[in-house]
Amino acid sequence: MRTRLAILTAAASVFDEYGYDRATIGEILARAGLTKGALYFHFPSKAALAEGVLTQQFSLISVEPSSCKLQQLVDTALTVAYRMRHDPLVSAVARLSLDQDVRASFGTAAITQWIDASSYLLTEAKKQGELLPHIVPSETAWQFSAAWTGVQVYSQILSQREDLEERVVSLLRHLLPSIAVPAVLASLEITAARARELGARSDTRVQEELAGKLVAVAS
Repeated sequence: MRTRLAILTAAASVFDEYGYDRATIGEILARAGLTKGALYFHFPSKAALAEGVLTQQFSLISVEPSSCKLQQLVDTALTVAYRMRHDPLVSAVARLSLDQDVRASFGTAAITQWIDASSYLLTEAKKQGELLPHIVPSETAWQFSAAWTGVQVYSQILSQREDLEERVVSLLRHLLPSIAVPAVLASLEITAARARELGARSDTRVQEELAGKLVAVAS
């Protein structure tokens, strides 16, 4: 399991830096510090490596449930922003999901899964009376996901994502007044400091979950 994760992390850093088409197995091996045999035992091809990175996206984002589903949506957006700057696996998922060659091979699941996850939280929020009456959760989820993607792409191009948490905070502060009831909107915590706090907690939980899996395998 450690070897597999080391390979995926190395592959993610190469995919994130060069894109899928320009990434090479040789560079991935160099960064992982492993032999071809070790890599091919887990992943028989570059395509399998890309698929392995893409399938990690939800396991890398750990957000505590909240009774307020809009706050949970906010926390998810902030956590992803933080981890995208600190975890090559999360960053690589974003790049691969927008890569035309990758979509041709694996479809659009990496994008639609995020839309579906947002739609679920928004649907629950509407059931709880957190959304304005005219809001259609599935439509809002599509717009929210598209806007978030645009923000991270612009942040990557213009600042190497150095300002990503602040830009996501700004996005949320622009979008949420158009969907949230005033009382809920006033209660939401939307700050870059919260993004850093949530991201650090997510880092810890992901590491604890990995350690638990390793112990389970060893026993």
